[in-house]
Amino acid sequence: MSEHPAPADLYRHSLRLLLDKNIPAWVGLWADDGIMEFPFAPQGWPGRLDGKEAIAAYMRHYPDHIDLHDFPDLRIHQTTDPETIVVEMRGVGRMVKTDNPFDMTYIAVVTVQDGRITSYRDYWNPLVTLEPGAGFAESTQ
Repeated sequence: MSEHPAPADLYRHSLRLLLDKNIPAWVGLWADDGIMEFPFAPQGWPGRLDGKEAIAAYMRHYPDHIDLHDFPDLRIHQTTDPETIVVEMRGVGRMVKTDNPFDMTYIAVVTVQDGRITSYRDYWNPLVTLEPGAGFAESTQ
């Protein structure tokens, strides 16, 4: 029996931390050498973050830009690798600076080893955050 939570359980916990805007605890779920990738990152945005410190710096101001309220339609798929899951979900809330609704569909491929996230490929559409006045894009550069 493993002493660590299953990847799906750890991921669900990570979502609760994001809803609570507890970014330090969310970053605490990562391995020191974890990698976060954004395959659809537009030019000028990071396509890859190497290490927990880079991930923490990227996420630090997230709650200042997006106020998440829920992750409906969460579906977690097991893979043939017991350490890797594929997640489908929506993130809903509001853009902080404009008060406009935020509704994003995500697909993520997440690998967890020894109870820590080691790899997270985030297939989201960053163009949603480029709405005028949102201010999100300026904080990523």
